[in-house]
Amino acid sequence: MEDLFAEPARPSRPLTVAELVGGVRELVEEELGRVRVIGEISNLFRAASGHHYFTLKDDRAQIKAALFRGNATRIPFDLEEGLEFVVHAEVTVYTQRGELQIIVRDLEPVGQGALQLAFEQLRARLADEGLFAVEDKRSLPTFPRRVGIVTSPAGAAVRDVIRVSGDRFPGTPILIAPTRVQGERVEDEIAAAIERIQRQPEVDVILLVRGGGALEDLWGFNTERVARAIRACPVPVVSGVGHEVDVTIADLAADVRAATPSAAAMVALPDGDAWWDQLTALQGRLDRALRGRIDRGRLASRGVHARLLANAPAARLAADRARFAVAREALARTLGVALRDRVDARGRAADRLGRVGATLTPVRRSRVSSAAERLSRAGPRRLAANRQRLAEAAGRLDALSPLAVLSRGYAIAQGLDGRVLRRAAEVAPGEAVRVRLAEGVIEAEVTSVTPDRPDGD
Repeated sequence: MEDLFAEPARPSRPLTVAELVGGVRELVEEELGRVRVIGEISNLFRAASGHHYFTLKDDRAQIKAALFRGNATRIPFDLEEGLEFVVHAEVTVYTQRGELQIIVRDLEPVGQGALQLAFEQLRARLADEGLFAVEDKRSLPTFPRRVGIVTSPAGAAVRDVIRVSGDRFPGTPILIAPTRVQGERVEDEIAAAIERIQRQPEVDVILLVRGGGALEDLWGFNTERVARAIRACPVPVVSGVGHEVDVTIADLAADVRAATPSAAAMVALPDGDAWWDQLTALQGRLDRALRGRIDRGRLASRGVHARLLANAPAARLAADRARFAVAREALARTLGVALRDRVDARGRAADRLGRVGATLTPVRRSRVSSAAERLSRAGPRRLAANRQRLAEAAGRLDALSPLAVLSRGYAIAQGLDGRVLRRAAEVAPGEAVRVRLAEGVIEAEVTSVTPDRPDGD
């Protein structure tokens, strides 16, 4: 190429603008080539074609920069204004404007790695969208019918989960959805495994697990594709990715985050030993409660039985019989004493009359003697009459006694609860009744009921 900037030996033609700018471009590219420049991004513009244009500046200068689509797709994070980067670029001149610029091949965030920046950016964006909202987290089933596991079938994580599940609740079936957990485009396989296992019958919870590793190894779990697959899953998801210090986008999107794969299995499966101890304790409490109820029921039954015996017809009849006997004896004693008192009184009166008569004149003595004779004759008649009235009163009292009614061929019908039956409609065929006779009780079963019909029916 002709040296445009050499000292001319003879007069030459003037340079065109394109020749001048082109020469400057060649000179810059040959002399500077690839450079590493540190600066802050400003005036960022994302074209529809996928190209990025921005200004890289510091506190004293600035330069135009272009990041074309082919290189932009390989960068895991989004460019943001105000962030400081170390730029790997080629210095050139944009000939159409004659502007010095750099063509960016790669960028490194200053102060943090590219993957960490991408993680923070995705985390903030999904959080603003509400994908990690606590109120949307679902509760885990207490006793899952079937546990699904999304992991590598050859990794240590699946062995840890199987071991823990055997220790805690060995009766729960486990279904594995195999997938790669590391490598290029692994997020698509993980999301597909989640979508595949959630359609299996009786899968009540899904464990998304993987062992520890560097941020690059866990990057498949730090993608939007996996996060949205977790939130779209109709059953709860437990994430146990990496070690306790590792936090992934999958952990934030999951319904429950566990520190390790083993911890994920402990969260998802019940502790069989603890449940057995609780069941044993509850059974003991139930036994004690039942025994207490039975003892209280037995005491109450004894009290009811005693009250039933006290109010039974036989007991009431016996009490009536005893009261009747006592009343009759008391009446007899009362009447007998009264009659004796009256006879004694009349005898004493006759004696007094006799003593008085001895002092009277013959005429008066005759009158007193006649009166004494009439008094002595009236005493036995009055006593006989009173005894007759006593016998009649005792007869009427016997006639009113329930036992006397029973002795005449009547009976008292009662239900088993002790109530006296007065109408046939109070019992139904098949019921048992108790019939009290003058002597003894009959237990009978009602075969038919014929209530009395009103007159004229």
